[in-house]
Amino acid sequence: MSTHTRLTLIACDDANIVDWNDAEPATRLAFLHGRGPLLRLEVLAALHEPTLDAERLIIDRAACAESFLEVLATIPVEFSGDVLRIDERGGGFLSATGRGGDRVLYMLRPDDVRFYLAMHNLILAESLEMIA
Repeated sequence: MSTHTRLTLIACDDANIVDWNDAEPATRLAFLHGRGPLLRLEVLAALHEPTLDAERLIIDRAACAESFLEVLATIPVEFSGDVLRIDERGGGFLSATGRGGDRVLYMLRPDDVRFYLAMHNLILAESLEMIA
């Protein structure tokens, strides 16, 4: 039996702002450090890498709204994972695949972002209060 784990790509300037749960065996975390156009290129390179099985992409305070939309517009259609942008106040936007295969965009409050991260075991429980 294989112990296949999915990859969560996290684009951030400082991985220490959030207490990421890198001990969770079900999800591996990989940090990207590009900004602006470099972020888009780094994300595309990671998502086109055939050996990586990316489950989601999180852009944690590393992109303005325009850069986030550029990333969304260039994501390969084969990638069906979530794309979450966290802004400076802890809220953000979540792009997910809808029923018909098209992407839908949800606006999230800081509590919603914390809930999403906690439900996927991406943050440590004690850090829930510190994100927003």
